[in-house]
Amino acid sequence: MNTDLFSAGSFPGTPPAEGLPAADERSLEERILGGLDAEQREVASNLTGPMCVLAGAGTGKTRAITHRIAYGVHSGVYSPQRLLAVTFTARAAAEMRSRLRDLGVGNVQARTFHAAALRQLQFFWPQAIGGALPNLLDHKAQMIAEAARRLRLSTDRASIRDLASEIEWAKVSMLTPANYLEKAQGRGTPGGFDLTAVARVFQSYEDVKTDRNVIDFEDVLLITVGILQEDPKVAATVREQYRHFVVDEYQDVSPLQQRLLELWLGGRDDLCVVGDASQTIYSFTGASPKHLLGFKAQYPDATVVKLVRDYRSTPQVVRLANDLLAGRRSGGPVADAAWATPLQLVAQRPAGPVPHFTECSDDEAEAATAAQNIKALLEAGTPASQIAVLFRTNGQSEAYEQALASAGIGYQLRGGERFFARKEVRDAILQLRAATRAIDGADGPEPLGQLVRDIVSSLGYTEEAPHNGGALRERWESLAALVALADELVAARGPQFGLAEFVNELQERSLAQHAPTVQGVTLASLHAAKGLEWEAVFLVGLSEGLMPISFADTPEAVDEERRLLYVGITRAKEHLYLSWSTARTPGGRANRKPSRFLDGLRPDSVASSSARGKGPAPRRKAAAPASCRVCGSMLSSGAERKVGRCNQCPPSYEEQTFDALRQWRKATALESDVPAFVVFTDATLTAIAEARPATLQELATLPGVGASKLEKYGEAVLAILAESTTA
Repeated sequence: MNTDLFSAGSFPGTPPAEGLPAADERSLEERILGGLDAEQREVASNLTGPMCVLAGAGTGKTRAITHRIAYGVHSGVYSPQRLLAVTFTARAAAEMRSRLRDLGVGNVQARTFHAAALRQLQFFWPQAIGGALPNLLDHKAQMIAEAARRLRLSTDRASIRDLASEIEWAKVSMLTPANYLEKAQGRGTPGGFDLTAVARVFQSYEDVKTDRNVIDFEDVLLITVGILQEDPKVAATVREQYRHFVVDEYQDVSPLQQRLLELWLGGRDDLCVVGDASQTIYSFTGASPKHLLGFKAQYPDATVVKLVRDYRSTPQVVRLANDLLAGRRSGGPVADAAWATPLQLVAQRPAGPVPHFTECSDDEAEAATAAQNIKALLEAGTPASQIAVLFRTNGQSEAYEQALASAGIGYQLRGGERFFARKEVRDAILQLRAATRAIDGADGPEPLGQLVRDIVSSLGYTEEAPHNGGALRERWESLAALVALADELVAARGPQFGLAEFVNELQERSLAQHAPTVQGVTLASLHAAKGLEWEAVFLVGLSEGLMPISFADTPEAVDEERRLLYVGITRAKEHLYLSWSTARTPGGRANRKPSRFLDGLRPDSVASSSARGKGPAPRRKAAAPASCRVCGSMLSSGAERKVGRCNQCPPSYEEQTFDALRQWRKATALESDVPAFVVFTDATLTAIAEARPATLQELATLPGVGASKLEKYGEAVLAILAESTTA
């Protein structure tokens, strides 16, 4: 019997909690804890009280917490209906439920924060508020456009997207239109509007929702929090239902989600949190690692376990990931306080190939080089589904789509058409469901794998992949993914796993968008790659302006970009390729530089290469990371790097010298009829005043002083400096 009060029914295909096979006479500890390492076993065997698991990339955190849940249920410490496991994506929740079923505890609730809150809201709305629950808004764009029109503000698609993101940030930060302006100082101009206008749009958006009787995803959490805070009976019911909590990816929790978790707990401490501050890459959505990092302070008796044994990546990949984080320089007091000491991963796999660093002449050449290397990996036996190309922005994908298509290599764009929305997949599920009725009660049905093959063969599946590409190949790959999933589930759950259970599994995966593996190279943004892994990973476009992105204009934002690259590196199991281009288009000006994050990581022996057959470019020596010569903190803007000093440190020039240089620049600009910055920018003028070069050679070394400006203005600048010295 399902005793989850907030569920309209158990998930399709979810078996009741049951023990492991009776034929297995090993002890419970051996069966569930036997395959864990010492740290994972500590996580899984400590079942009560607060626990904080600091788990690095590839260290088996999901394995540790699912075995903890299974051990707790099978040993009688946990009632499966009284435990709630929470994570941040529907896919991660579906993966956790799948693993829990494999461990015989399939009716443990594993959901996202939003899914758990929505079930509670649906259950309690009639008694707490009355009437029917408003419809849930899938997308904000239309409502925000209407809100802006009511205010007679002009918007376009990009500004609406930015306003939606800002309103989401405000709501998960528990801000209202009334206090947004006060609390959002320093947020810039979202969508091109000042913060006063954003606050007005925020209020107008809330009014539009009220008029249409709809709520958005953030409202689901906000209203649930409000009910739990205001209604003691509802809060008591929820706390009676759930006694134990597990929260995965705890570094991504927002203030609103943290408040909801606290209300669920109601002062209790049966809580296990898992996370890695070095994988905090969603700060722009309100996520913060402060709750993870402050867990021990909040719960002084908490057990803290560090998982650092990396089972995913080779020592070469792990070393590069560790070095990337270790190369971070001080960003000032505020940024340093927000930067957590990284976990030092320890590789457990055998040695593999060294990471490849490649400089290309332009974006087209970089994409072609990646396609050539991917083709070589495929020919060497690496499956296409185990190769990924990761980039900073979705706009970079087009060049790689074209390069792979030209090379005859199939690919799938993560974030494109959803797997379960494809026509051939929908048709296959319909036929599989019909087949369950046809074989009901039949004697000795075929094994599931063969049965699925027989059913989907009418839709175009064959044992051998079609040689041509295009739509035929894409359709085959979708059907092949269903066949492979059937084989995987039988291997995991035993030969008794039949067609009806398989159809139920597909139904649940469809709801969670938990797609099976498709044979094709994955193209994805670095943010979309979080939580995934591949044998071979290509990190592309690693040039300044893209990594870190150009709008990362604070030390804290640059730190987040470093963590984002760390996430990308740690997706690779064995093969890792890092590349950048010096120009955007063929024949364009080569003014791009490799990402500052690669300084100290690229070996001096790495030569640039071109996919256009022009031979290697000159070797580039890795430069030291730009840091303030006064305090040593990282320099985050071009102006700071020109001066060599951060904005927080006082200038070291004499006012008399700087004023003399400015007066000279003004006069020179008037004489030449050009703006003053064309002569020298303020940053360059400041650098000259602080460095006080005595010769043309010394002046030429300063940023912003090129050969032409040296010839035009060099002698005059030196004369001013000499005069100010003797004055």
